[in-house]
Amino acid sequence: MGKNINEEQHTGKQEGRKKGKRFARNVLLIGAFLMVFVLTFGGYQTYAYINEAPKLEENKLSLPQSSTLYDAEGNKITDIVGEEHRNIVSFDEIPEHVVNAFIAVEDVRYWEHNGVDLKRIGGAVVANIQDGFGAEGASTITQQVVKNMLLEPDKTVKRKVQEAYLAMELEKQYSKEEILEMYLNKIYFGQGAYGIATAANTYFNKSLEELSTEEAALLAGLPQRPSGYDPYKHPDIASNRRATVLSLMEQHGFISEQERKEAASVSVQDSIVDKQSQSTTNDAFIDQVIDDLEKAGIPENALYSGGLEIYTTLDQNAQQIVDEALTTNKVVEYPDEQFRAGVSLIDTQSGAIKAIGGNRQTGENDVQKGFNYATQLERSPGSTIKPILDYAPGIEKLKWSTNQQFIDEELELNGKEFSNWNDEFQGSVSIREALQWSYNIPAIKAFMEVGGEEAQAFAKKLGISIDETYPAYAIGGFAGGISPLQLSGAYAAFGSGGTFHEPYSVKKVVYPNGKEQQLSSKSEKAMSEGTAYMITDMLRTVVEEGTGMQAAIEGLDVAGKTGTTSLDDSINGDGVSDAWFSGYTTNYTVSIWTGYDKTTQHSFIHKKDDDIAKLLFRHIMSEVSKDKETDSFKMPDSVEEIEIDKTTGLRANKATPSSSIIKELYFKGEEPKKAPLPKPTKKTSSNEQDEKNDTSTESTKKDSNNPNDKKMSEDKVEKQQKNESIKEEPKAKPEEKKEPKEPKEPQEQEKPEQEQEPTDQSEENEEPVTNDSSNTGDDNSEDGEADANANSGNNENTNNDGSNEGNPSNTGDEEEGGNQEGSNNDPPADGNDEDTSEEPSEETNENSANDSENSEVSDTEENTGDSSDSSNQGGSQTSEEEESSSADANQSKEKETTKK
Repeated sequence: MGKNINEEQHTGKQEGRKKGKRFARNVLLIGAFLMVFVLTFGGYQTYAYINEAPKLEENKLSLPQSSTLYDAEGNKITDIVGEEHRNIVSFDEIPEHVVNAFIAVEDVRYWEHNGVDLKRIGGAVVANIQDGFGAEGASTITQQVVKNMLLEPDKTVKRKVQEAYLAMELEKQYSKEEILEMYLNKIYFGQGAYGIATAANTYFNKSLEELSTEEAALLAGLPQRPSGYDPYKHPDIASNRRATVLSLMEQHGFISEQERKEAASVSVQDSIVDKQSQSTTNDAFIDQVIDDLEKAGIPENALYSGGLEIYTTLDQNAQQIVDEALTTNKVVEYPDEQFRAGVSLIDTQSGAIKAIGGNRQTGENDVQKGFNYATQLERSPGSTIKPILDYAPGIEKLKWSTNQQFIDEELELNGKEFSNWNDEFQGSVSIREALQWSYNIPAIKAFMEVGGEEAQAFAKKLGISIDETYPAYAIGGFAGGISPLQLSGAYAAFGSGGTFHEPYSVKKVVYPNGKEQQLSSKSEKAMSEGTAYMITDMLRTVVEEGTGMQAAIEGLDVAGKTGTTSLDDSINGDGVSDAWFSGYTTNYTVSIWTGYDKTTQHSFIHKKDDDIAKLLFRHIMSEVSKDKETDSFKMPDSVEEIEIDKTTGLRANKATPSSSIIKELYFKGEEPKKAPLPKPTKKTSSNEQDEKNDTSTESTKKDSNNPNDKKMSEDKVEKQQKNESIKEEPKAKPEEKKEPKEPKEPQEQEKPEQEQEPTDQSEENEEPVTNDSSNTGDDNSEDGEADANANSGNNENTNNDGSNEGNPSNTGDEEEGGNQEGSNNDPPADGNDEDTSEEPSEETNENSANDSENSEVSDTEENTGDSSDSSNQGGSQTSEEEESSSADANQSKEKETTKK
């Protein structure tokens, strides 16, 4: 049995080994097959690529091929290069140190390889594996000479194979010196200079033999990125690039360490000559074309020497309008020649750039050619950022309406006090009103409620990247800033229903081999249509009746926003540092910045000039919109306009006065129900005081209609009068402060309706009460007339006391009463009851319950009598007091007789 088991185990092991051998054999066979297939197919494919390669043509190798620009209509704008930019030289005319500078930085093994550098290819392969295909090139100088003949939209294996093949063929047909001559005469150096000889003259005003080592190194560093290393635009970057070339020259033995140090010590800015102006009206636009082509992977030298056909988005009529507005005083009167402006005009629905105003100077006056204020500027956007960072994210995320309320009040955050441009606070305001008048405090509060991360993410979807956010960013206090082109792209998304298109200047590129590359911007949904429309509708209000009224254009549905930045505290003057305006219609979006290169005490935007941006916008937008149908903005189905009672924040009804009705936008399903407006809590409102007065009036009315009034006996009246005579004269009560506002005879003194309203009912009941009192005296006492006179005297005295405490003719009394009501648990300052018409005083301790009831009635009668104004009594006041004193004396005698 054991033997059989052992045999079975042995047999199992043998079968396992056989299976492993079969698997390994299968893997080897498959691998071999794949290798043969790859080699066969690869060889066949390589052979096919080589067969399709173009033939070498000397004229294309030695001379740059002009690229041509076309406008949006397909009309030719210009050729990028002309004969006047070329100066051809032979290899013998090029100094050795100039040749060495290019060899060191471009192809150090140039004299050794046969057109292809295998070591360089190996380094490029590693970089491409790590960073993706095309991350690093392995092109030799020879390959760069043939490269333009093989230009294609994509970096493909086919192109690299053909490039290597043609380079080796070129090395067979031409000497190394001839190939280097082709290269140095063809490459583009920037500033319109083609070839090494032209570049030497452009940058240094020298011939080739006059060039120093540092000058040769500067030129050798330019061809890789002519605009990026431009010493006029970016002297620091150009200096670093030159240092790299000098270091490579030392490393490969072309210069010594001492020579490197001496050359590096020379300032780039000191070595180059003043710029030769090459300005045209399209320069700013061409700058943007270069940037967009580089983003698409097309090198700048291909633009200038690759024979491309570039179809742009340029509207030549719009560009002429922008240029005229910036370079002349026909539209606005500019304060001085140092005043700068940048303009971006794009298509609202597609993001296509129609015109760019990069500078106010052209031709011989363009002392700063190359800096584009429309695209390269980085300045604080001021309040133009508020729709992007503050309000749109809240509408999108939190479903705010345009009536969303924030309290505009004093605000301090992290030790910094924030204020509005007018140094005033408005209390509760809607976001529509906050945008309309560009209030800062509501914007900061909206930003904080939304959250910095949410606002940051929302801005990024509109093409504005912010590394970090602080409350100051809510009102445009950026550390870096943005350009007019960026701002126009963001605002166009509001006008296109929430769809963002990154602004672009090139529609397509046609290569020499006929292939095309489409470059139009892709659309991305940045927000809902409802959010975009609500922002647009509020920005309409800004233009129609807010800070942007000077930008309004009759007959056009325009939305827009103003923006300014404050002067530094060290600058004395009435003005701003930057002034912006960004606005749009359904067709076009225009963003404009104005200001100075550097804001100083002598160069800042004065108050009279801070409207220039709005005036430029109005002119440009109205001109480009002529003879073109411009649709109005349409409200989407997700939004509805609702009539709101602005005093309550609720829906208006039939009883709402028309003066209290406003129209606001809400998302459907988010309509207001019980959402009263927020109120400041610092002071008790006048409405609360009115409610207290109404309560006092109702109590007076109730007591004055008591049937016991007509049955009051003479002795009860006397007791009441005695109690009043021994009491300390009261000060004005809260309700008495309002009641004196109602004159006893309305025809002599009137107050506003809102003050009379709560006391009219009291007036209606005052006359019956007084008449009842006099009737009671007539029916029950022979001395009724004397009693009436006594009551009159008491009423007058009480009124005089009240009038001395506070004049009832101003609203300050109402505020004081409101404060008393707000702290009604505290006793009055003089120790008296706050409202004797509602509660009996300590008089009830001296009289019976019935007497107390009648005492309240008497108090009511006295309070009713208080409605007479001391100002109406004039000179008769003294005689009335004497009569009152006499009546009091008679009454005292009668009371003493009664007691006896």
